[in-house]
Amino acid sequence: MSDVPALDPLLEQRRSPSVFDPEHSLTRPELMSLLEAARWSPSWGNTQPWRFLVGLRGDATHALIVETLTRGNLAWAPAASAILIGLRQVAALPDDPKGELRTYDYTAYDLGQAVAHLTVQAASLGLDVHQFAGFDHAALAATARVPDHLQPVAGIAIGRWWPETERHGVDPAIEAKEQRPRQRRPAGELVL
Repeated sequence: MSDVPALDPLLEQRRSPSVFDPEHSLTRPELMSLLEAARWSPSWGNTQPWRFLVGLRGDATHALIVETLTRGNLAWAPAASAILIGLRQVAALPDDPKGELRTYDYTAYDLGQAVAHLTVQAASLGLDVHQFAGFDHAALAATARVPDHLQPVAGIAIGRWWPETERHGVDPAIEAKEQRPRQRRPAGELVL
């Protein structure tokens, strides 16, 4: 559509790769920058009702998360430099005297905004993000000892997309998925 203004390249070129460079490592400053972007996301009543379980490839938390992945995600996600699990608050914090008065209906929305901010920050750093739901939420919560007031919602794989010219040994089904063109519904279908 010629009357639609151009998107910012960080948004227009965003992708959710299933092929991450297995040699790339996320630096601590990059990780902190991503978490800082999420921290500054808007939230209902400035409650910031999200938390992240952070696993860097090779550490114990990453291994714990990988153990809970569904078969489809197990084929690609472990190669990401980091896997985060986004958690939303579903009950009062243990030390929040006003907690009983709060509503937790919006916390999934707020977590989504925080992850969106993290995703755009990742793009600004030359990183890619693939969000996913395919993991055993209950097993992860139990194994990671997630407090009762938090609920695992989404996985967030972060790393460097592995360019086709450099990659080798990728599962053919995943390779075929990578080759599919990016498509979106027409904008007219998004407005009621």
